[in-house]
Amino acid sequence: MTPPLVLVHGLWDTPGLFRRLSRELRGRRDPLLIPHLPHGLGHVPLETLATQLGQRIEAAFGPDQPVDLLGFSMGGVISRAWLQLQGGHHRTRRFISIASPHQGTLTAMPWPGWLLAGIADMKPGSPLLERLAADSSALRRIDCLSFYCPTDLMVMPGWQAVLPVGPARPLPALLHADLLARPACIRVLLEELLRP
Repeated sequence: MTPPLVLVHGLWDTPGLFRRLSRELRGRRDPLLIPHLPHGLGHVPLETLATQLGQRIEAAFGPDQPVDLLGFSMGGVISRAWLQLQGGHHRTRRFISIASPHQGTLTAMPWPGWLLAGIADMKPGSPLLERLAADSSALRRIDCLSFYCPTDLMVMPGWQAVLPVGPARPLPALLHADLLARPACIRVLLEELLRP
């Protein structure tokens, strides 16, 4: 039986980000959880958001139900922090990351951590990203897949938005904002999400 699917939004997003994708999944991939993780415009540290993600998953599905997880942009790093640092890998079957700055992004560089801790967590070499990179053994227990946008201007450079585990594939989009909007991208994601 296919486990529940959890979709995790990114910075400056809400669950509405997944409107098109969730409409295509309705009746084909249930149950579906799309939690709202208030990030305070980047003020909230990503580990705090990872804790909230774990709480939402447990409230919806209990402590033991396996899940599949998809994280978009910052949501992929939040998901990864939950998986690797908070034990989420014990109940996760698949993890799909879309354009997530797992190796950091240059667009986060100007923002000071004292003001926008969540954005600062996405700087190349940030303490959080270093901790995640130091031990990827938890990810090796999961079926992982990374999607990226080679011309991404939010996660720069785009081809580094990949996990250290599992295959990586480009999506047919020019911009970060197109990744969950273009029909061609939605088709590719549906193919993966509907795979047994």
